[in-house]
Amino acid sequence: MTNVLSFNCEYSFGEAPMLTPCIDGESLVDLATAFERSSGYNDPAGGYSGVVPDHFEFGPLSSYFLGHEEPVAGGKQGEIYALFCECANAGCWPLIVHVRVTGANVIWEHFVQPWRPKRDYSGLGPFKFNKPEYNQVVVNAADFCR
Repeated sequence: MTNVLSFNCEYSFGEAPMLTPCIDGESLVDLATAFERSSGYNDPAGGYSGVVPDHFEFGPLSSYFLGHEEPVAGGKQGEIYALFCECANAGCWPLIVHVRVTGANVIWEHFVQPWRPKRDYSGLGPFKFNKPEYNQVVVNAADFCR
């Protein structure tokens, strides 16, 4: 089974483009918050927003969302910020995911909250996307950010 990625594209604080990943029609913010609450991670649970490309040097979004740019935190190739803090700052309270490309699929797996390294996110994902559809969604999101 494959998942469907989309982005809720809006303006953060009315100014900068913000991209909130949605998986199978549900916001990743909501998915992550519900997962954290159900896992007892209430210190805090949630506090996320979409990513704001103007607030972090992503490189080309088409490459970033394939995990081909520099890792964002732990040094493992494929690491990206899936979500920023609700203040729209990348490093404040992010949710990181590892992106792996395999043949016709793009997989999001191994979510991490870097400020709470003991949290186990193995129950969140993995999410497997059809690569051609994924690439088109990313292109559309990048167009919104121009």
